[in-house]
Amino acid sequence: MPAAKKTAKKTAKAGKTLLVVESPSKARVIGKYLGSKYKVIASVGHVRDLPKSRLGVDVDNDFEPEYINIRGKGDTIREIKKEAKAAGKVLLATDPDREGEAISWHLAHILDIDPETECRVKFNEINKETVQAALKEPHAIESGLVDAQQARRVLDRLVGYQISPLLWKKVSWGLSAGRVQSAALKLICDREREIQDFIPEEYWYIAADFGDGFVADLSRIDGKKAKVGNAEQADAIEKELGEGRYVVDYIKEGKRQTKPYAPFTTSSMQQDASIKLGFQTGKTMQIAQQLYEGINLKGIGARGLVTYIRTDSVRISEQAAAAGAAYIKEKYGEEYAGNNVFANRNKKLQDAHEAIRPSDVNLEPELIKDSLTPDQYRLYDLIWKRFVASRMAAAKYDTMQVGIKNGRYEFRANGARMTFDGWRRVYKTSGPEGEVNIPKISEGEVLDPEKLIKEQKFTQPPARYTEAGLVKEMEEKNIGRPSTYASIISVLVNRKYIRRVKKSLEPTKLGFDVTGILQEYFTDIVDVDFTGEMEDNLDSIEVGEKEWRSVIADFYKGFSEELKVAEREVERIEKEVVLSDEVCDICGKPMAVKEGRFGRFLACTGYPECKNTKPIVKSIGVKCPKCGSDIIEKRGRKSGKVFYGCSAYPKCDVSYWDRPTGETCPDCGSMLVQTKGKNGTVKCSNPECKYKEKKK
Repeated sequence: MPAAKKTAKKTAKAGKTLLVVESPSKARVIGKYLGSKYKVIASVGHVRDLPKSRLGVDVDNDFEPEYINIRGKGDTIREIKKEAKAAGKVLLATDPDREGEAISWHLAHILDIDPETECRVKFNEINKETVQAALKEPHAIESGLVDAQQARRVLDRLVGYQISPLLWKKVSWGLSAGRVQSAALKLICDREREIQDFIPEEYWYIAADFGDGFVADLSRIDGKKAKVGNAEQADAIEKELGEGRYVVDYIKEGKRQTKPYAPFTTSSMQQDASIKLGFQTGKTMQIAQQLYEGINLKGIGARGLVTYIRTDSVRISEQAAAAGAAYIKEKYGEEYAGNNVFANRNKKLQDAHEAIRPSDVNLEPELIKDSLTPDQYRLYDLIWKRFVASRMAAAKYDTMQVGIKNGRYEFRANGARMTFDGWRRVYKTSGPEGEVNIPKISEGEVLDPEKLIKEQKFTQPPARYTEAGLVKEMEEKNIGRPSTYASIISVLVNRKYIRRVKKSLEPTKLGFDVTGILQEYFTDIVDVDFTGEMEDNLDSIEVGEKEWRSVIADFYKGFSEELKVAEREVERIEKEVVLSDEVCDICGKPMAVKEGRFGRFLACTGYPECKNTKPIVKSIGVKCPKCGSDIIEKRGRKSGKVFYGCSAYPKCDVSYWDRPTGETCPDCGSMLVQTKGKNGTVKCSNPECKYKEKKK
């Protein structure tokens, strides 16, 4: 039966309409729009997923995923079921993307709703008019979006849960190898190798300075591109130029226009926020989500300020284009209004929602600044200006190129003068490259330089990726989706595969080791082109061109063979064993130093027959005030946090979160401790005692 003719369960029952969204903040904002006939609650993200404790994918049964209710979501699920049972109608209004569609699909399963019924509503922006309009046009859950999300989830699980144990054996416990994160890590490692292998080459920059900012670069020698490789050549050129004359060979005048940038996609927003605002990608997405879900504006009320923030599209609606044009004409004048059309890079995907833009262009950043945090204001200001600029006319320039000859040497200078600022009036960027001030001169005129610029330079290695640079590279190479870039970078940093050095991303030794192993055994996983092709396959699943299980099967055929080889090899190749001075108190064999999730520990070399382990004791030179045993540094089993406890545990339970000093408190006699951090102080460990030493 066609989905459009089906009706969702509970429609015949009297009662409120239940609207399920993803986030509590969105639920609060939308709830204010809809009144007493609606009940709006939040699923708080996913409610079902693959189990964490096992693979959860039946590879022998057509890769059937084993979904379970997420631990900790029991209360939320019970509340949703309770409200759904009391409701006359249930509508699922999770985010308008693959992930949101999958959440609605899982909610439909939990609530026993046929996903082919008109149970799904979507809105690209959160304001009263848009939400109410969406509620009038419910539709079926889109199976293509759900299947694409399922395929990605299953792929990532197959890779992560089957490669990671091999890394634990060969490198260190607790490591992970994600399908997309591994390709991103290889990009960073490859760039670092380019930097390490780079051999700088000497060259010389030569230019004639004619004063008042008019500088012409040496461009050609004997009609060929100028290349000056050493000081001897530079000196010879300087001498030869000093004996000749600088004559204006030609003057070319022209006009140039620069069109505005397209409104933001997720990727371009992340890049621009990184460059202009210094935001990490995770911070950008967090703040953008707040702007999308809704801000309580003084004198206006709660409303979403920007359209949906996870999008690859540069399209905007006709209404938004008309509103932008009207605003520009009124604010800046008719001549500033443009009629720009921007094309999406991926034409295959359904264009479900727009570029990121302000929900209401008339809400100027300055008008609502008092209702926003400083970071919310800065990002909203960036989004608003980018959109307004995208609807404006091109900036116009008068250009001039001057060629100057001195014997067999040719110099060139390019100049540009802005005659109409257009979109640059709103969206500030650096001007056209190579601008110089060119005075009024004529062909054949002899020029007298004030000085000859002669500078030794060396070619530079490629720069490390910044977050903006990595995001741009991942987008160009089709690695992952823009909505996942922030989490990918976060995982690489948290796993200590890379580290942030100022604004750059640098791979660690661990990152190199992991990439090396993956490159040796799992070529496709770290292959950028292969990862990009898989993203294309996921896009094809979304639009119904491919079936998700067949895509998984094609991938797994080669992956499973690589997995078998790697498992055989890893059994034969043991890591270098570092023996300690201790012996196992169970079997008497030597204890080896191993790396674990929370640092180093001792493990019996008789493994797997003997699985005895013990922590590496770090004495801090302080005696326990209760029993006289040594106080040692420890780590929590679950948290991994450092604390200090008696070595006689469990007979003695004395412990401290801060490092004991060995001195006693003059007020109460308890142990004094040194607090953590740069500004750490010495204080009493007794929480009821307020003694604290003054800083010297």
